[in-house]
Amino acid sequence: MVVEMLSYGMLISGAVTFIVLISGFKATYGRYSQQSHLPVPFIPAKWAWFIQELPSLYIPLHYLINGISDLPFINVFILILFCSHYLNRALIYPLLIKGNTGTPAHIFLLAFLFCTFNGYMQAIWHSRNAVYIESLKDIVFCFIGTLTFIIGMMINITSDSILRNLRQDGKSGYKIPYGGLFKYVSGANFFGECVEWTGYALLTRTLPAFAFAFFTLCNLAPRAYQHHRWYQEKFDSYPKDRKAFIPFVI
Repeated sequence: MVVEMLSYGMLISGAVTFIVLISGFKATYGRYSQQSHLPVPFIPAKWAWFIQELPSLYIPLHYLINGISDLPFINVFILILFCSHYLNRALIYPLLIKGNTGTPAHIFLLAFLFCTFNGYMQAIWHSRNAVYIESLKDIVFCFIGTLTFIIGMMINITSDSILRNLRQDGKSGYKIPYGGLFKYVSGANFFGECVEWTGYALLTRTLPAFAFAFFTLCNLAPRAYQHHRWYQEKFDSYPKDRKAFIPFVI
């Protein structure tokens, strides 16, 4: 019951987030940090990413390790996929961050709370409710979902690497990203993450997974559009045929 309520809460908050972001609000960090008019303390980016993402790795991993002998294989597989994303996001990604930009304390706190609730939600549901594979349709969903998740994760990691390499000289300025899916969209990293969690939702076909995929889309799609407009306004040479979020579409 608690997990279901959290899932519905995430669906509602996703819709609200989407409306707020398409209305023009921008999270005041990164390239938009100068738009904040309030004296907000900043946390070093490496530590912020490590701490805020860690609950979504630790909580599912705890339930996985302590219940692996009693869980169906598919549930173990689902939790391993989920943890694989946050293994990268909490432990590997922070170590590779370049530059000395920080994360506003309120953004860090919101991210930490989200990762805590979502990590708990995914872990509880997929460690206590069996995901049944009983028909050819179930197998097809599992295959397509897993493949989609892996493709999305590869796009996400590759795009992060391209963005990171723009700062090899140690400078904190912004440049036009090229290569990978950035050839087609401004928010390649955002698109990859949405593809990833869409695959996760297809694989599991559970309410918490769908809620997470929906929230991710509502949060990242508008941000991709904001980044797209920012690039167009800042760089006269920005590719005219590049879309914001979905290749060849929008």
